Amino acid sequence: MREIRILTPVGMLGYGIPEADFQRGIDAGAHAIVVDSGSTDPGPYQLGLGSTLVSSEAYSRDLRVMLKAVSERRIPLLIGSAGGPGLDMHVDSIATTIREIGTEFGRPLKIAKIYADVKHATVHRRFDDGRIVPCASAPALTSDDIDSSTHIVAQMGAEPILDVLRRYPDVDVIVAGRAYDPAPFAAFCMLHDIEPGVYWHMGKIMECGGLCAEPKGKVILATIRRDSFDLEPMSPLERCTTASVAAHTLYEKTRPDLLPGPGGVLDLGGSSYEQLDERRVRVSGSVFRPSPTYQVKLEGAAVVGYRTIFVGGIRDPILIGQIDDFLASVRERMMGVFEALRTGEAALHFHVYGRNGVMGELEPLKDRLPHEVGLLAEVTAPTQAQASAICGLTRVAVLHLPYPGQMSTGGNFAIPLNPPENPLGPVCRFSIYHLMEVDSPCELFPAHLMET
Repeated sequence: MREIRILTPVGMLGYGIPEADFQRGIDAGAHAIVVDSGSTDPGPYQLGLGSTLVSSEAYSRDLRVMLKAVSERRIPLLIGSAGGPGLDMHVDSIATTIREIGTEFGRPLKIAKIYADVKHATVHRRFDDGRIVPCASAPALTSDDIDSSTHIVAQMGAEPILDVLRRYPDVDVIVAGRAYDPAPFAAFCMLHDIEPGVYWHMGKIMECGGLCAEPKGKVILATIRRDSFDLEPMSPLERCTTASVAAHTLYEKTRPDLLPGPGGVLDLGGSSYEQLDERRVRVSGSVFRPSPTYQVKLEGAAVVGYRTIFVGGIRDPILIGQIDDFLASVRERMMGVFEALRTGEAALHFHVYGRNGVMGELEPLKDRLPHEVGLLAEVTAPTQAQASAICGLTRVAVLHLPYPGQMSTGGNFAIPLNPPENPLGPVCRFSIYHLMEVDSPCELFPAHLMET
């Protein structure tokens, strides 16, 4: 087709779809529905523990809205990074949910699954061959990093999804494991004569739903042609402007002109933004520059310990005025008691909200003295019991340790929760956040149809 329309109902599957706005997009003639389902924004715990970004109930609610349109209008639904980290188990779970919901609308749905889990042995071989390098500021990879990872996924580009669309042109739903966020958008556009720079730029914006609108929304429709694309929010209360769309192009980018991804780099240096009317913006001029070698990002997570926290508030201006020195004294006291803190086997961190709690050393207004602060203390240790023991005694020290000028012999730390210490369970880290060279864009991502 010379012009295609892609509808994104929400920036993240499970975050809730406004049904009236979604229906406007369907009625406007959407040729495909594409929605992202994953992110590393919450950190490594989902990948490390195999958990999902939202509840199964939230997935079912959003899927039911979309699958009704899929069944009635016979337009495909493409889902990227199923479940959050995009593990094989999440692909299977969401695909099963889709099959169950699909029966409600009168016909079985043809569902394709694309997996993204990578075996440890595969990563070891590529590592030994020197084909893995750090991504951004990640440290050099080690064999121990690979071995310690509970799960490893590769971030697929558009090619595995495109392959499914070509092999099964009547597919109703594609559930993909970990995927580069714009990849499902790009894959659908690859079926048509559209410039790569256009569809990669479009996918970069659309994967967040209507966040590029004013005010920020959820449901958005892209109209894509060979050399440009138009964006229009489906809520009548929202609009796209050249400023809002250009600003969102910079979202989650380390530099404004180049965006690397699987297989190449999106060059935004020549991009232009045109206001078509009060609510629509046209974008053109972006160029995709292929890389000499094809790399995919590997993500692995490992459990590094267990965390316990406590929270409370301080309103004593005498203590607030010397809070840094006071907490340093608390830390010194705890290190004298717990060898694990001295050796680095365990860690104690304080977050003072109301005084540099968000930006820390980067805070430009360090000298302002608030009338109250909130204190969050977190302890990470090899076991939950050890973390709770350190956290409990730290809380007592914060409550009762003396400080210069103190006017009360009682504690000056208000604790809102009971029990005051709260164990949070395992703590994960990204053990792998690296780029791996592949011989084929599809080699790590097996796909097959789900049996009806």
